[in-house]
Amino acid sequence: MLLDALYRAARPWIFRMDPERAHDLAFSLGERLCDWPGLDAPKLDPSLARTAFGLRFPSPLGLAAGLDKGARLLPLWKALGFGHVEIGTVTPRPQPGNPKPRLFRLPEEGLILNRMGFNSEGAEVVAERLRSRPDGLLVGGNLGKNKATPEEAALDDYRDAYRLIAPRVDYIALNISSPNTPGLRDLQAPEALKPLLAGMLALRKEMGLEAQPILLKLAPDLAPEDLDATVDAAAASGIDGLIATNTTLDRGIVSEANRARVERWGAGGLSGRGLHAKARDVRKRVLARLGGRLPLVACGGISTGAEATEALADGAALAQLYTALIFEGPGLVGRINKELAGA
Repeated sequence: MLLDALYRAARPWIFRMDPERAHDLAFSLGERLCDWPGLDAPKLDPSLARTAFGLRFPSPLGLAAGLDKGARLLPLWKALGFGHVEIGTVTPRPQPGNPKPRLFRLPEEGLILNRMGFNSEGAEVVAERLRSRPDGLLVGGNLGKNKATPEEAALDDYRDAYRLIAPRVDYIALNISSPNTPGLRDLQAPEALKPLLAGMLALRKEMGLEAQPILLKLAPDLAPEDLDATVDAAAASGIDGLIATNTTLDRGIVSEANRARVERWGAGGLSGRGLHAKARDVRKRVLARLGGRLPLVACGGISTGAEATEALADGAALAQLYTALIFEGPGLVGRINKELAGA
């Protein structure tokens, strides 16, 4: 694969750059690739197809939210072989996110620390860009609240973003689990979660979008009894599924040799290879608690075909990755799809 060969040749140079600068450069180049006539989607093995939330996915492997926040590279993600892409997190109004530096990588452990803070162009800009989304690619819209919005007004933000994004995507994911927006994770508590979900479902009905799935993304850091209560509240609400998990605040997933270095970077959520075991434990508990009431999307630390296969065997309907793509390059998607097809 040409793109993978180019990535591997450029990787040493890319990894000498500041991570956010490298990200911006990659997206600038990616936008040019999206206009390339030779950018074709691979023919996926029919055995990969899955139905979840009433949607037919050509592959169970998707791109997790956080990489393509503004739906800028959808043709490229399709060409790599993703079965779906979750854009965002999109906030209703534009916001710059947290001060820089706010993105750090630990290549020897396949980990990334980020405290981006929902940097977003805003729902209006992203919705307009989604008008030209490519055919044949399922797109989810991951929504969040603006940093300045108090918790008690969070529903208004999610509804404002939903009105603009929902008509342009195939499903919606509500992000209440990022560690980088103050107070956001408090929305996972049942007393806050129930009115939030009720308000979103009422808006969905008002807009005539009842057939469109709404999913909820969970954090991996909830105490077991709190996780159970959140899962029960979500399952009883009438939403269509869960995503587990978001990034973690747990520095224990970093090796002792590198922990002090990561601590010096400061606040932020960790994603990548070291999150795999923790995220899997959370997913298995969620699946057991759900007892088949809702489907679940596996996310967090998935970086190989074996891990994606494992997540599906555990009971997940779909699997998502993000961080592994940064370290392994664009050929990873095709390799995992091949392994899944042979499983």
